[in-house]
Amino acid sequence: MKKHKITQIEPGSIAEELELSVGDYLLTINGKEIVDIFDYQFLVEDEELEILIERADGEEWLLEVEKDYDEDLGLCFAESLMDNYRRCSNNCVFCFIDQNPPGMRETIYFKDDDTRLSFLQGNYVTLTNLQEKDIQRIIDYKLAPINISVHTTNEKLRCEMLHNRFAGRLKQYMDMLYKAEIPMNAQVVLCKGLNDGAELDKTISDLMEYAPYLESMSVVPVGLSKYREGLYPLEAFDKEDAKRLVGQIEKYQTIAMERFGYHFVHASDEWYINAGVEVPTAETYDGYVQLENGVGMTRLLYEELDAAIADYRDLPAKKMAKKEIRVSTISGMLIHEIMRDCAGRIHSAEPKFTMDVHAIKNEFFGERITVTGLLTGGDIARQLSGTDLGEALLLPQNCLKADEDIFLDDMTVEQLQKALQVPIVIVKCSGLDLFDTILALSKRRLPVDFCGRLEE
Repeated sequence: MKKHKITQIEPGSIAEELELSVGDYLLTINGKEIVDIFDYQFLVEDEELEILIERADGEEWLLEVEKDYDEDLGLCFAESLMDNYRRCSNNCVFCFIDQNPPGMRETIYFKDDDTRLSFLQGNYVTLTNLQEKDIQRIIDYKLAPINISVHTTNEKLRCEMLHNRFAGRLKQYMDMLYKAEIPMNAQVVLCKGLNDGAELDKTISDLMEYAPYLESMSVVPVGLSKYREGLYPLEAFDKEDAKRLVGQIEKYQTIAMERFGYHFVHASDEWYINAGVEVPTAETYDGYVQLENGVGMTRLLYEELDAAIADYRDLPAKKMAKKEIRVSTISGMLIHEIMRDCAGRIHSAEPKFTMDVHAIKNEFFGERITVTGLLTGGDIARQLSGTDLGEALLLPQNCLKADEDIFLDDMTVEQLQKALQVPIVIVKCSGLDLFDTILALSKRRLPVDFCGRLEE
């Protein structure tokens, strides 16, 4: 029987009233074994529970609980998922993890394809390591939305691209989710000569049949690092490719607007930037439903920055900047000109503010990787060494690990600060936070060894 170690008891909770202790194990609820956090959350919703606990000394307690329907027990467990993560069973031709250099921390090389993380963290998953009973469990528990890495609806091609003979089950599983009215989102990683062109036409057309429960789909270009020896020979998309893709997406957006009243399919920002065309208006992004896939980040940055500037202009004079300030920030090559444009807007709104934008070439992964989020501390340190960075370096938060101030190459922000000898302020990837941080810095002077986030 699977058991789950209790690591924390919430004060004033039912668990505390039952005199449960850290180190006890939860075994069953109402006689049912608990596989993971979703089983637990589903079972504890009942108003009458029988909870089987194994004490640290091995003694078992069967406890009866009466509670309100939405009242939690107040238990925390050693693993937030209450289970091990499921490894990816694919060998995708475009997998970025296969393109990592050697010598990185072990977790970088872990390939997860755990559908449960779609609901907990918004991950996109292929559904290839699931069976019908797993899909039914999603339906029974009403878990949503589920984010699906589709890539193609051509069953044979999908099996080839994912190198998994079970990859052709996609339509079967999506049919089940659609009939159960489970909200879904889809993603396509586009590979030149494989799932683009007419294949992409088919994929978009097929996925439109799942609207409105399939709420959106995005198309992102494959990322190609310099570490591709022995891997499938993929080509990078050029400017003309990007222009064609943008036109293809706009065609289907027009169709979707007529059929559904929303745009449905979206191209990630790289396509517009590489095509040399302006990113769409905010309305085109349908509420920025695919922001984590880089869809609409540029437009949202502009919208937030313009709103912050408008708010600033409405401030009373005493709350405006008192002194001139010059700061620096960094960007990947992709959005360098966009960030320079943002710097110009900031300076025009408040001439006392100057922000220098330094484009960082990705030497760690290779120069074909141009996004800011994959920059490393080592590349930033080397390329900014000896540069006058002003009063502070504003570091975009998306360069760092989600739960730790560390870059992909294991350099810490503190180590970068020591290398550059300038205060480093970590900023959220938003126009609002960018402007507000500069405004806050104009009213204070940081010590040279400052490293972290400004207090709210």
